[in-house]
Amino acid sequence: MAAASLPSELPYVVSMDQPSAPDTLPPRRMPANLTEGPIGRTLLVFALPVLGANVLQSLNGSVNAVFVGRLLGEAALTATSNANLVLFLLLGTVFGIGMAATILVAQAVGARDLDQAKRVIGTSADFFVAISALFAVLGYVFAPNILHWLGTPADAVPLAVSYLRMIFLAVPAMNLLSFLMTVLRGAGDSRTPFLFMALAVGLDVLLNPILITGWGPFPALGIAGAGASTLVGQVAALVALIVLLYRRKHPLRLAGADLAFFRPSPRLLRTVIAKGIPMGLQMVVISGSALILMSLINAYGSQTAAAYGVAAQLWTYVQMPALAISAAVSSMAAQNVGANRWDRIGAITVAGVGFNVVLTGALVAALYLFDRSVLTLFLPAGSDAIGIAGDINTDVAWSFVLFGVTTVLFGTVRATGAVTPPLVILVISLLLVRSLFAYGLQGPLGVDAIWLSFPAGSVTSLVLAASYYRWGGWRRQRMLDRKPGGEAPETGLGMPRERAAIPETS
Repeated sequence: MAAASLPSELPYVVSMDQPSAPDTLPPRRMPANLTEGPIGRTLLVFALPVLGANVLQSLNGSVNAVFVGRLLGEAALTATSNANLVLFLLLGTVFGIGMAATILVAQAVGARDLDQAKRVIGTSADFFVAISALFAVLGYVFAPNILHWLGTPADAVPLAVSYLRMIFLAVPAMNLLSFLMTVLRGAGDSRTPFLFMALAVGLDVLLNPILITGWGPFPALGIAGAGASTLVGQVAALVALIVLLYRRKHPLRLAGADLAFFRPSPRLLRTVIAKGIPMGLQMVVISGSALILMSLINAYGSQTAAAYGVAAQLWTYVQMPALAISAAVSSMAAQNVGANRWDRIGAITVAGVGFNVVLTGALVAALYLFDRSVLTLFLPAGSDAIGIAGDINTDVAWSFVLFGVTTVLFGTVRATGAVTPPLVILVISLLLVRSLFAYGLQGPLGVDAIWLSFPAGSVTSLVLAASYYRWGGWRRQRMLDRKPGGEAPETGLGMPRERAAIPETS
């Protein structure tokens, strides 16, 4: 079978479209091609490692919380929870920038323009190094102030400062590793990022109890050990990934004359930031909506809050397939946009929606069948919170299938550079519809108004996203200005009147 039909199994493939090289030279290598081969199979094979990486990240957080809670107590667990909230907000600020760079790289790879892909990588890497160093320095110095602003409980502050400072030291490696992984996915390789995520998580989990309690030659660092294990895992995975890419002479590595691409392109940097900010703000909107609902839930007492907290833990895993499929759809669609293959965009979206319905639907069904058994893993067998959590799942879980379809549609439209409409849709559906529903209908519905606000928000977001996908102008959007001459067809099924790839830029 052609290598192009198995894009995620190799970090690059030999390009069959390039001129033949002299016999004394190896054939020119190109990143994996997501513009050819069976769409459904290619998308699924590409998405599975992304899903695996997401699962590893969530399990890493859960396992670390277990170690900290059992070895150091509740105050330490509270400290890590507060510090991790800060980390989430920091990662959210650069998440969108990484996604914008990934789409640019994917479009360039689809156009088989390696120089443009390297130019994007060099400029974006400069930004990530600079902003990560700034975060690390300022965060380390002002960690106590940040925790004070968060209202961290007094008994947890000293522990949280030690842990957060260690986490801030890990931020540069964390950001750069995440950036390289997303770029590789944009280039058609999702397997390599999964393997190095496994390395980072494995080291973190292995070293966590060792560095907390001290073992053999390792000192007992207490809660700082939990942060140190994250630092070691991220640095080790980053260094190993860079070494692998250069040893294998990956086609997107910057070496020799290509080092000039590290000189920032102002135009590219403006584009990455302008397109990245709306995608990063989507995380802020989601977090803001969750905080609003949490403030309403807390008013119903600790049992209801505990039930919601446990249910939300389960929802994290239920939503993972949709997030992985959305990321895969975005990379695959972006490559096809760059390759001028608009005839494949609609089929990619349909395949993504189908996989989401099947995979997310299966997890939702399992949650309905086995939720009481799973809930007893988190709550005492006789706890009233188990029944409350079960009722919450009954009202909420099915809506994640709908929201999953929305995320897949978002994955397609952002592949062309349409990043603001998804943000607007989330503001309307989550901050307005969901919050107003939960707040305004508590009189007649009581606490059920909060749980039913999830389906209300999901239905709204799906209707708006589907309407924009069908009638919106996302096919006319672009990451960078194109040469004048036309636009892609409104249907997305015919051949466009001009190339949608990224042009050369200095």
